[in-house]
Amino acid sequence: MNSGAATDPHGYLDTVFLLGSLAADRGAPRWTFGLGAALAGVCWFAALGFGARLLGRFLARPWRVLDGLVAVTMPALGATLMAGS
Repeated sequence: MNSGAATDPHGYLDTVFLLGSLAADRGAPRWTFGLGAALAGVCWFAALGFGARLLGRFLARPWRVLDGLVAVTMPALGATLMAGS
């Protein structure tokens, strides 16, 4: 199954333009910043892929546990945001 990463133009736009413009503001260590950010992206997507493989059996069951976690998390997040504003 194709993940769509190779056909996702938003990924390329984000990497080239957004990351490039942020790195340009860093002065002399801009290449280090850009390479570090790119490496962080690779690590993030690798962790997502391996995590999905590890959690596949758990998430193949009925979604009650995951739905329960979301049902607890969303109101807590909303209350936290409202309390901070």
